[in-house]
Amino acid sequence: MTTWPPRGAGLVVSAPSDTEILLSRTFDAPRHRVFDAFTRPDLLKQWHGARGWRLVVCEVDLRPGGAWRFVSHGPGGAEMGYGGVFFEVDAPARLVQSEIHDGWEAGEALVTTAFDERDDRTAVNITVRYPTRETRDSVLRGPMRRGAGESYDRLDALLSKGRHP
Repeated sequence: MTTWPPRGAGLVVSAPSDTEILLSRTFDAPRHRVFDAFTRPDLLKQWHGARGWRLVVCEVDLRPGGAWRFVSHGPGGAEMGYGGVFFEVDAPARLVQSEIHDGWEAGEALVTTAFDERDDRTAVNITVRYPTRETRDSVLRGPMRRGAGESYDRLDALLSKGRHP
């Protein structure tokens, strides 16, 4: 089921189950452009990350079994690395991948991203499934909502410039 947050709603975060977080956001761009922005390193480097963070390593082997790896630098010399493996790549409709953060002992998450288009607008629904409710709750208490929201605001600005992505 596709969630269509209203125009201007920004990022909507919910917890549809004991182990899942759903992040929903609409963009005023066709889904092939949004999909490209989520999967092409040259575009990801332009928007991915919260305010003050920048993606310095962005490796994407976009195929089932292909690995991905991101490293971001942030304020005060902070560094955050994470990556995983793609299980499903159905361009431009769906991605399924694992995600694990460096030094994070809470386990691997399963991330399913759906890109649905209607009237040149794209709803992006990202379902992140964690191994336990405690892990999900820990993520919800952290800065994920703010960081993802700022990141998707940057993507929205990039998409609205009228050029590809």
